[in-house]
Amino acid sequence: MATTEYSRQGYHLEVLCEPGQLVAVAEILDRQRFFIESIAGVDWPKQEQLEVVYDFTTYEAEPCRVAVRTVVPRTAPLVPTISGVFSGADWHERETFDFYGIIFDGHPDLSRILLPEDADFHPLLKDYMP
Repeated sequence: MATTEYSRQGYHLEVLCEPGQLVAVAEILDRQRFFIESIAGVDWPKQEQLEVVYDFTTYEAEPCRVAVRTVVPRTAPLVPTISGVFSGADWHERETFDFYGIIFDGHPDLSRILLPEDADFHPLLKDYMP
């Protein structure tokens, strides 16, 4: 965990965690009255990794934005869903699955949200060729 300069990074606190810690981190942020803003994927093909970035914000007392990051191998892109903690994560996780192929274990409906159901590709992976 590291504090950052908001004017340079766009968030006040950055948390790096293992995939198995995501739900616990989400529960802590929920108890502190944060809400989920977005979930995004990042492809790091040279490192053979995919990153999932969660943006949380609260307006309690004074605004605070937290970026939570976790990394998984491209060959096993599996992280637990946080939709049980933040129901608003549902569609963000589906979109990240759609575009990056990251599987959110335990998600109630991890089906395609923007691409056709029979799509066998993930267009935001850097090695994707149409």
